[in-house]
Amino acid sequence: MTLQLCIAQLNFVVGDMPGNARKLIEAARTAYDQGARVLITPELAICGYAAEDLLLRPAFMDACDDALKTVARELAGLKGLHVVVGHPEGGGIQSRSVSVTKRYNRASVLCEGQVIASYAKQELPNYQVFDERRYFTQGHEPCVFEVNGVKMGLLICEDAWFEAPAQNARDAGAQLLLVLNASPFHVGKGLEREVQMGQRVQECELPLVYAHLVGGQDEVIFEGRSFALNAKAEVVARAPAFQECLQTIHIQNHPGSEGLQISGTEVSASSSWQEDLWHALVLGIRDYLGKNGFPGAILGLSGGIDSALVLALAVDALGADKIHAVMMPSPYTADISWIDSREMVQRLGVRYDEISIAPLFEAFKLALSDQFKGLAEDTTEENIQARVRGTLLMAMSNKTGAIVLTTGNKSEMATGYCTLYGDMAGGFAVIKDVVKTQVFKLAEWRNLNDPYGTGRNPIPERIITRPPSAELRADQKDQDSLPPYEVLDAIVQRYMENDEGIQALVADGFDRSDVEKVTRLIKLNEYKRRQSPVGIRVTHRSFGKDWRYPITNRFRA
Repeated sequence: MTLQLCIAQLNFVVGDMPGNARKLIEAARTAYDQGARVLITPELAICGYAAEDLLLRPAFMDACDDALKTVARELAGLKGLHVVVGHPEGGGIQSRSVSVTKRYNRASVLCEGQVIASYAKQELPNYQVFDERRYFTQGHEPCVFEVNGVKMGLLICEDAWFEAPAQNARDAGAQLLLVLNASPFHVGKGLEREVQMGQRVQECELPLVYAHLVGGQDEVIFEGRSFALNAKAEVVARAPAFQECLQTIHIQNHPGSEGLQISGTEVSASSSWQEDLWHALVLGIRDYLGKNGFPGAILGLSGGIDSALVLALAVDALGADKIHAVMMPSPYTADISWIDSREMVQRLGVRYDEISIAPLFEAFKLALSDQFKGLAEDTTEENIQARVRGTLLMAMSNKTGAIVLTTGNKSEMATGYCTLYGDMAGGFAVIKDVVKTQVFKLAEWRNLNDPYGTGRNPIPERIITRPPSAELRADQKDQDSLPPYEVLDAIVQRYMENDEGIQALVADGFDRSDVEKVTRLIKLNEYKRRQSPVGIRVTHRSFGKDWRYPITNRFRA
């Protein structure tokens, strides 16, 4: 007997329960018409992931319950269709004076208008961007349901990273594991998932189907890439990354020693880290602006590599007609910065304006002349230039409703090589989790590839090859103040992302003065990062929810 299962790899909006329900209903009807009798959805599909403290509001939980009932009612006429829906259940208020009703992260099986089975997530992650123990109560019981003679065991995301929940499902009679997921993207995470799920399959000797969320939610990205593994832990189906789809899985039930055989309609190819990272950043921009209702984006174009990369990403994400690039030269802006900026906007076809900040810069200095009398010019005057630019961009944002995209990278965020209320002013930090060496590699990759049909070679070669400079004083270069980016980025990645100690880095050959300088700057600039705009997370540890350090702190390693 053959059973057709469909993975609904969909992009949901947190808190839009009616819209999410409509999307689930439409996907279920399409899958049913194509022959599917089981539809599996991502984790918390009803409310979107992650709903965070919305889960503490009874009205929110009531709306989730209503949406689940709507899905069940609307699909009641599809005879024999089993829809596995991720949703929260429970309610109550977190308060010392009010009793708290337990909440669960659930997967319920809907069939012909009824909930015929339900499973509560057992392993609640509480690390990196996860805070599930804040919201949910741990489940303890396996859940197995049967469709056309095939017994399927449910797991939710983190459950599948541990041996016990899968073994419990097998012991309860499961022949196939169905895993609902909302697992945030970082570079390399797709392969990690497949390897980890392969271990579960080998331990349980059961095939596995992994349904993953796709889309951007604030700083996190979900890349889809749902997949299925046979009982030998071989990938037999893999959905495309960074896009919605309905992925069909065929299940053949052979009584006896053969057990279940599963196969898919396609296995999407793996991709390079540059390609994955580009698509993740594009999806992050598109969903942040789209889901929050911004009509377009504004950014300051400097003639440097960071703003050029953000401009190319924004055009791929939104289209040239929604982007406004503004060049704001100062007395220290090199001629080649003008030339390269004009060439790039011509290649991409975006709106472009030039506003000289020289008169405003001089006006600021004049207004402060009495206060600064007798004091030499220093970084104060450099920062004034950046803040003038930030003020102009935010004024245009206020007037038009378009959001300002900031262009600082992770290397700069780590070391404080950025200006509060200057180049940090804006609404969305596109590359704040991308180190400088990756910025160059992404620019080179994009010039060779055209994933969204906006044209090859959007970034003039000289922008990529010239030495980086903030151009806030004469003959300024980034490396005047910082170690070479190859060294800086390696220290940031090992110390900040991987928690390696100073002594370990020195023992591996890094110059002690470089290590101590970079780690000191990371600590000193925490107060800046706390005031930076939200940005896209693409590593396993970003500045934001992953990084929680006190600003006031005297600890020194």
